[in-house]
Amino acid sequence: MALDEATAQFLKQLGETGVSPLHELSLAAARTMYAQLHSIAGQGPPMTRVEDVTVESEDGAWFPARLLTPTPAPHGVIVYFHGGGWTVGGIDDVEAVGRHLAERTNCTVVLVGYRLAPEHRFPAAPRDAYAALCWAAAALPGQPIVVAGDSAGGNLSAVVARRARDEGGPAIDLQVLIYPATDCDLDRASYHDPANQLLLDRHAMVWFWDHYVPDPAQRADPDASPLRVADLSGLPPAVFVLPEHDVLSEEGEAYAERLRQAGVPVQLQRAGGQMHAFFPLVAALPGSAAALTRVAESIDAALHARTR
Repeated sequence: MALDEATAQFLKQLGETGVSPLHELSLAAARTMYAQLHSIAGQGPPMTRVEDVTVESEDGAWFPARLLTPTPAPHGVIVYFHGGGWTVGGIDDVEAVGRHLAERTNCTVVLVGYRLAPEHRFPAAPRDAYAALCWAAAALPGQPIVVAGDSAGGNLSAVVARRARDEGGPAIDLQVLIYPATDCDLDRASYHDPANQLLLDRHAMVWFWDHYVPDPAQRADPDASPLRVADLSGLPPAVFVLPEHDVLSEEGEAYAERLRQAGVPVQLQRAGGQMHAFFPLVAALPGSAAALTRVAESIDAALHARTR
């Protein structure tokens, strides 16, 4: 299936701006471009409360988080990690999609502003991510917890779910992995498929990994490449959102299959005609709105099952 019409038009308009490929930009220019791209997502629905906080990481550093509370009596907590190759992006870029998730699920959404590479290379991001999970569980006690994220954020969601299992951390009811980066192998067939060289291509992933984990030998660490974890049993149920056109598609499929083989309940939602990075662009791409609805329904079902 080809890209859907809205996505093809979006890419055409982006191309007409003359913007250079991500891997050819300076770090500052890449971050500016990423923020501008996500500004088209709109503001999202109003919240009962929006609160900015700072959270202490495992190494004593501090990073920001933003709480989006939709009603006075939320049903649970979604800890959300943004995408951007561990190198670009931030809380503001996913606030709109966070607000939509909060409204659709009646959950408090905690947007995590983990530290970025190359200023803060691996393992700063997973340390921050796990600290954010522990902070949310302590600050909002007694509520079911979902971890979720797109791309690099999906990677961090998978990492914290495994760490919580291994370290007796907060109980996680569901992990939502939206086109997650799960492995450091950049030579899978999906990385070379011409149909996948779109908003994210193989060159960009090389650029991201070189900033995040410059030492190739360190990239196989399970906190960087969760597909390399030996034992995936006992992890929370997982929902995957995998677009049809994505260099990360094969590693997402592989991680979903590894979880299934380990006895973890897996729901795989395929997004036909969509590309990597589509999920937060709610106001621009109809496919994003449709995927968000399916994710919200999956979260509702998980929370309902918990209370039965």
